[in-house]
Amino acid sequence: MKNYVDFTIFNFMGEAEIIKQSHQLIIHSIFFFYGDAATEEQSIQIAEDIRTHWNQPKGKAKIKADWYDVKFDIEGYYEPTIEPEKIFANINPRNNYFRIEEFSMSHISFVDGINCNTGYFKLDNLFNNSTTAPHEYGHTIGLDHPKMLDIRGKGQPGIMYPRGTICDPQFQYDVNALPLQPGGTMNPYSRKVLQSDIDDLKLHRLSFNRNGFAIIGDFSSIYHQKHLPLE
Repeated sequence: MKNYVDFTIFNFMGEAEIIKQSHQLIIHSIFFFYGDAATEEQSIQIAEDIRTHWNQPKGKAKIKADWYDVKFDIEGYYEPTIEPEKIFANINPRNNYFRIEEFSMSHISFVDGINCNTGYFKLDNLFNNSTTAPHEYGHTIGLDHPKMLDIRGKGQPGIMYPRGTICDPQFQYDVNALPLQPGGTMNPYSRKVLQSDIDDLKLHRLSFNRNGFAIIGDFSSIYHQKHLPLE
């Protein structure tokens, strides 16, 4: 670890690699999934969903005087027998740990804060390209919900807008519904990663070591027990 510079103020969880010859800036993140509702197939699919959404805008970042293509390298693994100690002792900034269960006490998926490496997915939030996993990934790499949640007239919602956002009709659950009436808020399926989301990562502020890597962020390192309904 001594060869790396750790800037936790940038609120990112992962490892950034700059390749000057090809003008690429690659963000590496690895997800380990556990819990009764996790499967190997699902673990691979979640990682693919995150990778696809975050690479969709073909993001760019200007580092000093040069422009770089921003690419996200996301891996997903099923680890059903993971022990809490492995999460507590982890020092690899690429590693993230998420429990997947059918039930969540909060009734939604969540991460353990902005700039973290752990969280809890509610199974039905992950179905049908819901964008939940790419959205929660945005939190792990330092992005919060936008403060302005009425974006009528602004077009395509970015990936970090939460459920309940007021938007143009074509992005609602029901295109004919009035704002805030049933069906009159943003359908999370309509969210996309935009260049503005890449900009919000402030990648130009990174400081890379001589090998071209920057480790930034913090370790929440929380092992989640399975949530059970209250009797």
